[in-house]
Amino acid sequence: MLYKLGNWLNELDIPGAGLFHYISFRSGLALITALLISMVFGRKIIDYLKAKQVGELVRDLGLEGQVQKSGTPTMGGIIILAAILIPTLLFANLDNIYIILMILTTVWLGLIGFLDDYIKVFKKDKGGLAARFKIIGQVILGLIIALTLYFHPDVMVGEKILVKSSDITVKDSVLSAKDINLHNGMTYKYSQSRGTTTTIPFVKNNEFNYEWLVSWMGGNSARWTWLVFAIIVIMLVIFISNGANLTDGLDGLATGSSAIIGATLGILAYLSCHYEFADYLNIMYIPFSGELTVFVSAFIGATVGFMWFNTYPAQVFMGDTGSLALGGIIAVFAIMIRKEFFIPILCGVFVIENLTVMMQVGWFKYTRKRYGEGRRIFLMAPLHHHFQKKNIPEPKIVVRFLIVGILLAVITIVTLKIR
Repeated sequence: MLYKLGNWLNELDIPGAGLFHYISFRSGLALITALLISMVFGRKIIDYLKAKQVGELVRDLGLEGQVQKSGTPTMGGIIILAAILIPTLLFANLDNIYIILMILTTVWLGLIGFLDDYIKVFKKDKGGLAARFKIIGQVILGLIIALTLYFHPDVMVGEKILVKSSDITVKDSVLSAKDINLHNGMTYKYSQSRGTTTTIPFVKNNEFNYEWLVSWMGGNSARWTWLVFAIIVIMLVIFISNGANLTDGLDGLATGSSAIIGATLGILAYLSCHYEFADYLNIMYIPFSGELTVFVSAFIGATVGFMWFNTYPAQVFMGDTGSLALGGIIAVFAIMIRKEFFIPILCGVFVIENLTVMMQVGWFKYTRKRYGEGRRIFLMAPLHHHFQKKNIPEPKIVVRFLIVGILLAVITIVTLKIR
C-alpha cells in the first residue's frame, strides 16, 4: 500500500518519496513495524486472551515446571501473524508473485493452526484438529505453491551461460548488456529462464534440476517434472511446519529458532536477487525475488518481538496458530529462493526434533510387536523433553539449542563458498 503511495508521490517529485524504491529502506521499515506491533499490541492481545480464559491445557508428563504453565494464554500466534502480515501489506509490492504466495502461506497455515487451537481451547478437546485434516491442508498448500512456481511466467532463474565473445550482443542477452561479464577469464552472460533448477550445498557445480530425476523417461521427462517438484514441495511443507510445531515445547525455543532461520534466509534472498552478488558468489540469480527481503524482515521483527513475552517464564504461547505458520513460511521461503536443500542444515533444530519423534514412535511400535513391550530410544521425545528428563533447566536447554541454531546458520552461509 505505502509502496504504491511512495511511487505515486515520487512521480509528483515529492522529496523523500523515492526512498520507497529501495528494498533495504522498506525492509527496515517492515522490521521496525513488526517489532512495534508485536511488542506494543502484543500486551493488549495477551490481556484479551486472559480475559477470555484462552489458556493452555497442559498434560502432566512428569516434566519439571510443566504444571505451572497450565492456564498460560495460548493462540498467541495471532500476534506473530499480525506482525508479519501488516508490515508486508504496507511496504511490499503486492503485485509480486513471491509476496502473494508468502501471504497465502501465512494466512493458510495460520488458519489451520487457529482451528486446531480453537478446538483444543473452546471445545476442550486435547486432540485438536484431526491430523488427517492438517495434512490435507498442508498438501493443498504445497500443491498450490508448487504449481504456481512451476507455471507462473514471473518465476524465473538467471542462468550464467558461457558464450564466445563474437556471439555477445545486446539483442542476444535476455537481460541487458550489463549482464555480460568476465569471470575467471571466461565470458558469460545471464539469461532468464523458467524451470525447476535449484541449489545443492557442498558441490562445485551446485545447480540441480528436478528434471534429472525423471530423465529415464526420455522425451516425456519434461512433462512429468512438475509432479516430482510438487511432491518434494509438499513433503518439505509438511515436514518443516510439523517440525516447528514439535519444537514449540519450551519457552522461546521455536520463536528464537525461527528468528535465526529467518535472518539467514533473508541474507540468502538479498544475495540471490542481486546479480552482482550472485555472480561474485557464483550462486543462482533469482529475478524479482528481492521483495522477499521485505517479507522476511517483517518475519524477523515479528518473532523477535514475540520473544519479549515468550521467553522463560512465558506470558503467552504461540500455539499451533503460530508454530505451523512459522514452519510453513520457512519451508516455502527456502523453496522460492531455490535453497530447499539447505533446509537439513539451516533448520537442523526442527529436523532433529521431528526425527527424534519419528524414531521414538517407530522403535516403540517395532519393539512392542517383536518383544511384547515397547522400548524407547530417548527418555522422552521430542529431543528437548529428553534433556528435561535429565533435569537440565529449561532456560539452559533453550539457550543451548539456540546456540546450535546460530552455528547451523553460519554453516549454511559458509556453504556458499565451500564446495
